[in-house]
Amino acid sequence: MVMPIKVAVIGAGAAGLATARELKRQGHELVVYEKSHEVGGIWAYDDRVESDPLGIDPKRQIIHSSLYASVRSTIPKEIMGFSDYPINVRDKNGVIENFPYHEEILQFLKNFAKEFGLLELIQFSTEVVRVEQTTENGPWVVEARHQRNPMTIVNSKKLYDAVVVCNGHFTQPKLAELPGIEKWPGKQIHSHNYRVPEPFRDQIVIVIGDGPSAQEISSEISKVAKEVHLVSRKSGVVLKKMEGFDNLWQHPKIVYCSKNEEVSFQDLTIHADAIIYCTGYKYSVPFLNTNGYIAVEDNRVGPLYKHVFPPQLAPSLSFVGIPSQGEIDHYLQ
Repeated sequence: MVMPIKVAVIGAGAAGLATARELKRQGHELVVYEKSHEVGGIWAYDDRVESDPLGIDPKRQIIHSSLYASVRSTIPKEIMGFSDYPINVRDKNGVIENFPYHEEILQFLKNFAKEFGLLELIQFSTEVVRVEQTTENGPWVVEARHQRNPMTIVNSKKLYDAVVVCNGHFTQPKLAELPGIEKWPGKQIHSHNYRVPEPFRDQIVIVIGDGPSAQEISSEISKVAKEVHLVSRKSGVVLKKMEGFDNLWQHPKIVYCSKNEEVSFQDLTIHADAIIYCTGYKYSVPFLNTNGYIAVEDNRVGPLYKHVFPPQLAPSLSFVGIPSQGEIDHYLQ
């Protein structure tokens, strides 16, 4: 028989909800802290963007969502869902999509939270600001700020036997280093703050990245932009026009950016209006103090056994949802 303990779960996205369900099944007493007003984490679309388009100003108001309006899953619903709770949400046309849009995935997570009685365990609009173990092998203190209304913030401090960190890793942008970019006067934006293509109408746009977001955003923008140039290290040619597009080219690298808004590739120089970085995200756990047992170095959280348990602090501290590649919901099980 498992002895019940008090557990704090940080985050109510897919990782936090899956964790909360299993802890509840085991009979533990738990509280889930969620910074936003709803469950879903990264899948909760927010049309707001940050004041700093690159997302690097520490004084900016951080917008958690990194979704653009057209996002859909790049893997089938059979893998995106849980083995005992599949995705069967219908879209606005009554169709269960094989590759669901973000609205359907968010609804799936809301249904999951309601089905397993998780909503009453969640403290919404509550930001965790400090997590620290009080003594060696002792309880963990969790300090949080609850936004009761626009004018009222309530601070809290509670002790827990264990903490599970599920705060996600798609909020802090990571940028590419481009020669001469500090002098380049054009518009720069990270995909974290991209929502729709319309602001780039009739412009010459450079999109940097190797992943699905770079491919999707460059394709989407090409429908309204004058030209789109996708910079991808996976490209094996110097200059390649993308099949099926009249105004979309692919390049392997940027050689230099100049102060007259020109950007040079290996055999071509263009005048560009904007650069969009689809270059991924940094892991960030600013609230966690482990006295050096856990560190974020080279964009890795560690040391962690099986991406979950820090050897010096297990089992009272754990991380769920760390891997950034693969079928996340499948991994969470």
